[in-house]
Amino acid sequence: MSLHADARAVLASWVAPDTAQEALRSSFIDFLDARPDGMLRQCQPDHLTGSALIVRGGAVGQADVLLVHHAKAAKWLQTGGHCEQTDRTLSQAALREAREESGIEDLTVDPVPLQLSRHHVPFCGPPPRGGHHLDVQFLVHAPADAASKAGEDQDETRWFPLDADAIPEPTDQDVRSLIAAATRRLRGSP
Repeated sequence: MSLHADARAVLASWVAPDTAQEALRSSFIDFLDARPDGMLRQCQPDHLTGSALIVRGGAVGQADVLLVHHAKAAKWLQTGGHCEQTDRTLSQAALREAREESGIEDLTVDPVPLQLSRHHVPFCGPPPRGGHHLDVQFLVHAPADAASKAGEDQDETRWFPLDADAIPEPTDQDVRSLIAAATRRLRGSP
């Protein structure tokens, strides 16, 4: 199965938690149906990406989340980025990005997306407007004693309590929403 076919299948089978996420799911599928190149950054101005919220320590209240300070975006964000032609699945692309950006090799990915996000990226796409990442966001588990080191695109990596209100500025609502989705998943609630 190709990366494109895998992403299409993942999105087709994913049960969105609300109407806003369902609208994104449907629009991502429509995009893939229209764009056979939609998985790669060469697809302009928009393309699918895979990101990963890395969590260590399993129990809510005792878990931490790893965020990276992205130099280009000047924000604390989850790991993630562009799919590569060598990626076989969308979840594996998110896992590869998580390993590259965190410096942690011993990670496992939950192949069921947490949520979707369509966000403007001014530095990704044709100038002067940039493009959009159609981001499929996954939960990635790290060992309880995992330590991280920043990758080349980040200023810093840091562990924070798994609490959307504990995340420092600058960040965005998407990261807070992703942390809330991870908290629900870890608690076993929808």
